[in-house]
Amino acid sequence: MSSAAQIEQFLSSAAFGVVGASSRRHKYGNKVLRCYQQNGRRAIPVNPVEKAIEGETVVASVTDLPPEVQSISLITPPQVTEKVVELAVAAGIKNIWMQPGAESPAAIEFCRRQGVNLIADGSCVLVVLGYSGAH
Repeated sequence: MSSAAQIEQFLSSAAFGVVGASSRRHKYGNKVLRCYQQNGRRAIPVNPVEKAIEGETVVASVTDLPPEVQSISLITPPQVTEKVVELAVAAGIKNIWMQPGAESPAAIEFCRRQGVNLIADGSCVLVVLGYSGAH
């Protein structure tokens, strides 16, 4: 599948999990969440300690995401990414986008073996969807 087709499949989800979401607006975990919001997409922040981010109720783990979430963006350190992808696949997530810096060779290999639609080529959702930091 081409990179464009992979991104199209990723973006076809009814809702998106943002793993590594942050309430700190300068962090990429916050910018990715706001990017989905700015583009009229339902995004659910995933963070083990926050309760609400950018007006959205936070879930503690990818295993707590509702079934309409078929795609997740990872803004996590590589060692966290490795744990999250295993939980995500077990929870039925079909599409995973590792934002630049979240990639791990082990996590990428795991996703490929599991048949996940994986975007881990340096593409950034902020660029693909378009993000305005002014909001």
